[in-house]
Amino acid sequence: SYSGGTELVPRINQDAVRLIKEIYHIDMEKTQQSKLLTELPEMDIVIKMGCDVVCPLFPADYEEDWGLDDPNGKSDAEFKAVICTIEENVLRLAEKIRSGAISLNT
Repeated sequence: SYSGGTELVPRINQDAVRLIKEIYHIDMEKTQQSKLLTELPEMDIVIKMGCDVVCPLFPADYEEDWGLDDPNGKSDAEFKAVICTIEENVLRLAEKIRSGAISLNT
């Protein structure tokens, strides 16, 4: 999986880093860095997070827009709610792939 943004920032969101480490024991600073959407490779599935950002068109076999609220600067509880929604959406997406509901050209 890949992640990118519409604006380059010095480092990824430190609240996200802290909470992902707390919840899932994953150190995002070891595997992720701030990068622009233009730095991403060709993708089969594109997920747009919403967050009040207009994303450019990416060619892909499948696309979803999850329409999330941007948790930046909000409380840990609000941030965790967005993280939980992302987890639920990822699990639902994985099931669509397993069941063949999403057809990929790979």
